[in-house]
Amino acid sequence: MTTHKTKMLIIGSGPAGLTAAIYAARAGMEPIVVQGLQPGGQLTITTDVENYPGFRDVIQGPWLMQEMQAQAEHVGTRMMWDTITEVDLANGSPFIAKGDSGDEYAGETLVIATGAQAKWLGVPGEQELSGKGVSACATCDGFFYRGKKVAVIGGGNTAVEEALYLTNHSDDVTLIHRRSELRAEKILQDRLFANPKISVLWNKRVEKFIGDPLQGGLTGLELADSDTAEISHFDCQGGFVAIGHAPSTDLFHGKLAMEESGYLVVEPGTPKTSIPGVFACGDVMDHTYRQAVTAAGTGCMAALDAERFLAAQEFMDKK
Repeated sequence: MTTHKTKMLIIGSGPAGLTAAIYAARAGMEPIVVQGLQPGGQLTITTDVENYPGFRDVIQGPWLMQEMQAQAEHVGTRMMWDTITEVDLANGSPFIAKGDSGDEYAGETLVIATGAQAKWLGVPGEQELSGKGVSACATCDGFFYRGKKVAVIGGGNTAVEEALYLTNHSDDVTLIHRRSELRAEKILQDRLFANPKISVLWNKRVEKFIGDPLQGGLTGLELADSDTAEISHFDCQGGFVAIGHAPSTDLFHGKLAMEESGYLVVEPGTPKTSIPGVFACGDVMDHTYRQAVTAAGTGCMAALDAERFLAAQEFMDKK
C-alpha cells in the first residue's frame, strides 16, 4: 500500500474537479485528482456542446474534458486512476481516502467533485438513442430541437421547468406523466397549464424509445396507459427524461451534512461543507443549475477557499 500526500485531494474529474485542480496547481498546492469510475464526468458521454464559453463552433464533450485534464496536468496536477471506496473525515486534516487499488490518499484539504447522474427510465432504446433525440437536460440540448416536436417525461419540478424552457425553442411541447396529477409546485403547474405551447398526456408510461441512432435518431415513443395498459404511439423528434438526478454522495453519508435528496449542504454562496477544510463543488452540491460552466465556477471557488484555509492554518501554527 502506498500513501499519496497532497495539500489538496480532489475526488472527481469533471469540470468542477479539474477546474479546482488547475487553480490549486497554479497556486503550488500540487493537487491530486482521483478520477473515479467515470473520468471526465458526464461530459464524456455528451456529444455536441454549444453552451460552454470560449468556443464559436460546436465542440465535443469528451474533447473538452481531455483538454481540461491536459491543462490540469500541464500546470502540475497528479491524476490518479483509482476509485475512492472509503473516507475518514472524523479527525480533521489531513483527510484520508482509500482507493480500491489499495492505496491511500491524504489531503490537507479535500475537494469533493463527485457529481450527480441523471435518473433514467431504463426502457429499450433509451441509451441507444441518447444524444440522438433522447436527453436528460433541456438547458443543454434544447437548442438543437428548434421547431421540432418534443416530449418531456416526468411530473415533478424538474419536468415542468424543462417543459417551460423548451417552449423557447419549440411550439409543440408535450409533458408525459404516468399519473393523473403532477408533483410539481403549484406556481410551476400554473405556468405550465397557462402556456399554449404545452400539452399534457396523463396516465402514460414510456415503454420504449423508437428510432434509428444512425439514421435520423428518435422518431417517437411507445406509451402504455397506466390504468388499462393499452399501447399507443407518440411521434416526436426529441424526448427529455426529467425524473430527477442522484448525487454521488454515498461515501459521505453520516460524515457530512446533506439534504434529504442526498446533495451535500454547503454554506450559502460558498463551497464550504459542514467540516472545515472539506469543500464541495459542481453537481454534488448544485441541484439547481447543473451546467458545466457553473460546475467549473464552483471548482474555482473551492480551490481558492482551500488555499485560504491552509494559509489560515499555517498562520495559527506559527503563533
